[in-house]
Amino acid sequence: MVRCLVAFGVLILVSATAHAQFDTKPEAGVAAPRLGKSQTQRWEFGVIIRSLGGPSAGLFGTFPIPADWPEQQVKVASEQISPNVRRTSFRTTDGLKQMLFDVPQLPAGETATCLLALEVTRAEQLAPTETAGLVIPKDPPKEVRKSLGPSPFIETTNTKIKALAKELTTGKETAWEQVEALCDGTRARVKFEPENKDLFRGATGALRDGKADKEDLTSLFVALCRAHKVPARMVWVLDFCYAEFYLEDAAGKGEWFPCQVHGEKQFGSMNDPRPILQKGDNFKIPEKKEPQRFVAEFLTGKGGTGGQPQVEFRRRLEAGP
Repeated sequence: MVRCLVAFGVLILVSATAHAQFDTKPEAGVAAPRLGKSQTQRWEFGVIIRSLGGPSAGLFGTFPIPADWPEQQVKVASEQISPNVRRTSFRTTDGLKQMLFDVPQLPAGETATCLLALEVTRAEQLAPTETAGLVIPKDPPKEVRKSLGPSPFIETTNTKIKALAKELTTGKETAWEQVEALCDGTRARVKFEPENKDLFRGATGALRDGKADKEDLTSLFVALCRAHKVPARMVWVLDFCYAEFYLEDAAGKGEWFPCQVHGEKQFGSMNDPRPILQKGDNFKIPEKKEPQRFVAEFLTGKGGTGGQPQVEFRRRLEAGP
């Protein structure tokens, strides 16, 4: 998703052109997600701050970067950090990795640069070949249980959402069939309609209006899953999102499975090659008082006399390594 939380004007650069290398890495396990072709891309993440019209001081910011997941591996290829960026560090919370940076002083006319070149290898996820034995977990692990409750714009306890979850799953025998019914019901009840403005209806708003952009359409599916006691979460990719749901096999081993509700349906599989930025939808970070469904770029600081920093956050595809 392309959103940011900043105290100054900001420009985000995102490229959609792909340069890739492919190989095949199958994984065993008929009741678990399998990995297919992998694709490596080199991406640039970071920020460039130009001090225009006067000095700036006390600049502090963050930006999310891709992290390792079973289907994604990330390696820092190089970094470009100017001397006026005095401190950098990484912050990792459940489902989120950020880079933090400080620029104590930025005189007029100077530029502060904090850029990372990342090699991101993303594997295609293939649906399991056997799903009859998968069940809804009765006592999921602690880190999974948080994906059962309400979160920003995902109103799990809403009576209409709970009633719809019950309606859609009635008569479906297996857990896999039940979750797929929630996916198909979401697609049938709510029309995917791209929204150019930052208008967020939430899960209940999507159901009420019968139309929604990809974020709220996905949120509705996540809310329906949670109302049916199936752990589910948002997955945030560059200018894109989908969902994951969690089921267990007969031995109690749990797995997360992807589901794309909007556009072309993908259930149990995912072939999008873009880097995963975050997994989750209820993030708590020091920069914001309220929990966040998605954690965007952030910058704060003070401009001097006539000073107005020009800020450019980057998420830019470079080339294959």
